[in-house]
Amino acid sequence: MSRLTHVGPDGSARMVDVSGKPGTVREAVARAEVEMLPDTIRMIVEGNTPKGDVFSVARIAGIMAAKRTHDLIPLCHSLNLDKVAVEISADTGQNRIVIEASARTRGSTGVEMEALTAASVAALTIYDMCKAVDRGMRIAGVRLLRKTGGRSGEFRAS
Repeated sequence: MSRLTHVGPDGSARMVDVSGKPGTVREAVARAEVEMLPDTIRMIVEGNTPKGDVFSVARIAGIMAAKRTHDLIPLCHSLNLDKVAVEISADTGQNRIVIEASARTRGSTGVEMEALTAASVAALTIYDMCKAVDRGMRIAGVRLLRKTGGRSGEFRAS
């Protein structure tokens, strides 16, 4: 098996060859937050946004994005995903929406990018649906929370 790197022998970028790695169950969970004005979060929670149900649309957008990660991130493998979930909640005390996205596969490479993409696109969708009333929203805290499976083992953010 070749060394797992995106740099080819000639120094050029390439997709990592994972054909020699065994397939295992791999799961990743990522998080993103959208910070906004108190009136904006209240409008979302009450279901009074001009563009409809923000959480439902953002959830679907995140799931769809996870399935298309290989089209968005250069050199990312196309994966058969067994599960993608996007959970969204309002933290009215902190004036933010919290998104947690999880992805699972049985394969030879991880799903961190799929979980991160799902969380990011869900956050961008919330921004898009509410930008007419709050252009100052801020997407923050996009990060991997945990990952299991594969040769590198388990990761949990501190």
